[in-house]
Amino acid sequence: MIRIEGLSHAIGGSPILHDIDLTLPEGGVTALIGPNGAGKSTLLSLIARLQKIQAGRITVGGQEVGRTSDRDLARTLAVMAQSTHVSARLSVADLVSFGRYPWHRGRPGAIDRDHVEQALTRFDLLALRHRFLDEISGGQRQRAFVAMAYAQDTPYLLLDEPLNNLDIAAARDLMGLVRDMADRDGRTVVIVLHDINYATGFADRLVVLKDGRIAAQGQPAQIVTEALLRDVFGTSATVETLQGRPYVVV
Repeated sequence: MIRIEGLSHAIGGSPILHDIDLTLPEGGVTALIGPNGAGKSTLLSLIARLQKIQAGRITVGGQEVGRTSDRDLARTLAVMAQSTHVSARLSVADLVSFGRYPWHRGRPGAIDRDHVEQALTRFDLLALRHRFLDEISGGQRQRAFVAMAYAQDTPYLLLDEPLNNLDIAAARDLMGLVRDMADRDGRTVVIVLHDINYATGFADRLVVLKDGRIAAQGQPAQIVTEALLRDVFGTSATVETLQGRPYVVV
């Protein structure tokens, strides 16, 4: 599980997170949602050790972030960050192979190559393996970055807004792959999403943030209400139920 205790964070003297206490169980998909500036990406980056913890404590699978070595954590926790700036002249296969570095440390073997092949196949990238990143679409790039995290073969997977700039078909396909990683592979996935309907449609549980604090958490059907939309997102909308899940009618 991921355990967060007393986590607070500030950037440039401005508080971003306030005394967060949160437990995310193993397995399934947890979506972090909330309005812009709520602290979602900051929270994910602190779990991912992309930023230094200022106050509080985080453990992932029993390993404490900030005290456990980066190498050991990299074998437990894989990350797709919101910023994915890499050389445009990098091939898809080379990008995906970076996910194996925590295991081979620069000396890839047969097992590493097998994991890369599995990731390319799983994310429908085999035909693109030799293409450079500036030669493929935005949706294909996003799939390649998630495939890189998948190839790392960790029990925990963090994805920060992987649906950015994707059309509806690409977004649905990618969320289907995320769901499959949890269901078929037993991965614990924590994902930051802006679209609440993708969160309610694919996640097992939601953590709703507002102004750096947890406003609500639980199963989508339990917490997504018209009152939540008013109080957290500042908007009036109708919530309807389809196949047991709530959907916001725009």
